[in-house]
Amino acid sequence: MILPANSSYIYLHGFASSPDSAKANYLRDRFDSLGIDLKTPDLNQNDFSHLTLTRQLQQIETEFFPPQISPTSLNNEVQKEVAEVTVIGSSFGGLTAAWLAQRQLAVKQIVLLAPAFQFLSHWLPMLGQQQLEKWQSEGYLSVYHYGEQRYLPLSYRFVSEMAQYPEEKLMRSVPALILHGKHDTIIPIQASRNFAANRPWVQLIELEDDHSLGNVLTTIWEAIQNFCQFKN
Repeated sequence: MILPANSSYIYLHGFASSPDSAKANYLRDRFDSLGIDLKTPDLNQNDFSHLTLTRQLQQIETEFFPPQISPTSLNNEVQKEVAEVTVIGSSFGGLTAAWLAQRQLAVKQIVLLAPAFQFLSHWLPMLGQQQLEKWQSEGYLSVYHYGEQRYLPLSYRFVSEMAQYPEEKLMRSVPALILHGKHDTIIPIQASRNFAANRPWVQLIELEDDHSLGNVLTTIWEAIQNFCQFKN
């Protein structure tokens, strides 16, 4: 396997999930078979209750990225020193990956698995207006955490700060591969279709599966290998 010396790969798990999810373990194993270290940070930070998109971005940027370099300051020598980062994100981790690609010049390409575009517009209606108002007034909502296999409180700030991240601003032309299930009822595939429609650098592959994508992991891995151009 021939890779750039300064390349790195990061996997971001989904909302209320963990680095020990089925997809994370599968991809970590597949990357390991190629001798590649797939980094899988825990976005819960032992404090799921105060999770926000901002916190996830700050965590990844602090851990994996050097201080931001202005595009106007990049010369050929500096560019050689900037690591080439591939970010793979699942669901809310996919949304996070998209914002990292917008904010960080080191991100060379992204792979988004059922990315949580238009997340609140899909999730909040499922809660219902009464429960949403209760969440806002009380400050916390009990949410089932699949990684912890129990209910945990989630701060309303998770919702309120999302207004800082309008998706129409995600316009940096970073090569992107989206894999989304046609039968996804959590984040309908139309969200990814809409995102890809006016971004020619985005490739969308539609799969016969739901939000978990658990039945098409082999197909996903083949697509990732082709997209990342892994060669022996």
